[in-house]
Amino acid sequence: MSFKDDQIARLAASGWCQCRSVARAIAGAGIAPITAGYLGDVFSAEQWKTAESVTAALQKHFSGVRFAEETAFGVLLVPDPAKLDTRRPMSSDVRYDQLGQATADAFDERLTAGTLGIGPGQDWTLVATVIGPYGISLGSYEHVAGGPAEAFTVAEHDTRALMIRQIWGARVLQGGRTLPDCEANDHWTFTLFVGERLIDGCAESGTVLQGKVRFRLGKPTRGIGPARIAPAIAVR
Repeated sequence: MSFKDDQIARLAASGWCQCRSVARAIAGAGIAPITAGYLGDVFSAEQWKTAESVTAALQKHFSGVRFAEETAFGVLLVPDPAKLDTRRPMSSDVRYDQLGQATADAFDERLTAGTLGIGPGQDWTLVATVIGPYGISLGSYEHVAGGPAEAFTVAEHDTRALMIRQIWGARVLQGGRTLPDCEANDHWTFTLFVGERLIDGCAESGTVLQGKVRFRLGKPTRGIGPARIAPAIAVR
């Protein structure tokens, strides 16, 4: 199976369309529903080629880092933020089919609007990034943010720029019932948002813990094993 066909099949079976509460949120926002036919038509052959190339480059570049063996790279769909802003907490109804009950997100009140890495103007944008439950581990927020550019640059893109709340929020929705960074997985993790600025000296991260999707603030020096990152490249 080709990369394009494989990714389209994965996306057509993802939370965007197979999780009814998420699909209702997409429809309510006026965003085109995800189907295999739609994905094959709306993105050009060149975009799918680029997606394949940068996904392979990400996989190769980070193949030797800690926990690379449990990290899956692929295509993430990010919705138009003018219609559905994944930087923000979702309503409790959206989480119904993801968590088994209507559950409000936990969103630290100190959080700002967040970085807009994918702008408005089209219903969906392809992003090559981590699509499985676990990211890679390269230390704390401070270690990653202060690291040499060459360690994080892939295909001429500094992959730290899209290590942001917007991307993780979309990843959670796309995951459907298989949530990233969730305590129900084989082991619990959290994703650091290295592309976001510190707030009151604290680093942003996302996790699913105690039955809630959580947008949190914590110590920027915390580099324990569960602290993960998700390098990302937008496909324009």
